[in-house]
Amino acid sequence: MMKLLEEVQLKPVESLQGKDLLTLLDYTSEEVKQLLELATQLKIITKAGKCPRLLEGKTLGMIFEKSSTRTRVSFEVGMQQLGGYGMYMNARDMQIGRGEPISDTGRVLSGYLDGIMIRANSHKMVEELADNASIPVINGLTDLDHPCQALADLETIAENKGELKGLKIAYVGDGNNVAHALIAAAAHVGMHVAVATPPGYECDERIIEKAQMIASRNGSTIVVTNDPVAAVTDADAVYADVWTSMGQEEETLKRLKDFEKYQINDELVAHAKPDYMFLHCLPAHREEEVATSVIDGPNSYIFEQAENRLHAQKAVLVSLLA
Repeated sequence: MMKLLEEVQLKPVESLQGKDLLTLLDYTSEEVKQLLELATQLKIITKAGKCPRLLEGKTLGMIFEKSSTRTRVSFEVGMQQLGGYGMYMNARDMQIGRGEPISDTGRVLSGYLDGIMIRANSHKMVEELADNASIPVINGLTDLDHPCQALADLETIAENKGELKGLKIAYVGDGNNVAHALIAAAAHVGMHVAVATPPGYECDERIIEKAQMIASRNGSTIVVTNDPVAAVTDADAVYADVWTSMGQEEETLKRLKDFEKYQINDELVAHAKPDYMFLHCLPAHREEEVATSVIDGPNSYIFEQAENRLHAQKAVLVSLLA
């Protein structure tokens, strides 16, 4: 493996070997920066048709409690390109769907697999899985965090803006898992973050506090507000997510009313820098959280962002599993 790494000049994050990825708050700023650099290298090498098979013989079990397009496809393709195998497992078809303790599942799967990626409803359940598994566990999405998405987000900004430190990113919408991951990732690389949510939909205060400490060490700031204009003013990137996530469908009508002043539209992005980047983790609801003119406009990078899920996750897989 080391010979392959030298040939393509890849530098996996050695300090992460065998570890979990549940939240980027558990990583150091240097580790996050190294993952982003590795993701960019892997993207260049892959597009040149030279992706090394660094995970030859490795199997990643992929557990899904929630529907998925980008997470499933990017992890499966990533494992294949690296020479390994991604095994899809619907939670409903597993014994955890019939009540088997997640601790037992973690111990059992550790005897079969080299790593587990899970897209789950409960972050606490994923933490319990990681506590009981002897192999790396990767958070593909939980109700609290979405670290793989945030890595792809920053990779996209870096490719188009260059140096991340000192840039401002504005997130407007629900203070959810995507917002939490983005705040943590941006704090690690010294980006200024402004988050605007409706009253009652703010981010988890514990996550904000932890991210604030990281940001202060890296010379950046985190601003939390209910004012979308204040958040977007002079932003280098503007980010949106759906107003109603999976599992919140019963709240749809209330959320549509509560979020109606938080749409990313031409009037709002006029306060950002002229060359701002629009980002969205997808799927998107056009004319709800974002106007069609913005998401399909010249400042939108959503499809490059979606592609970068593949390369960012390959960086994680190589570092944790190789």
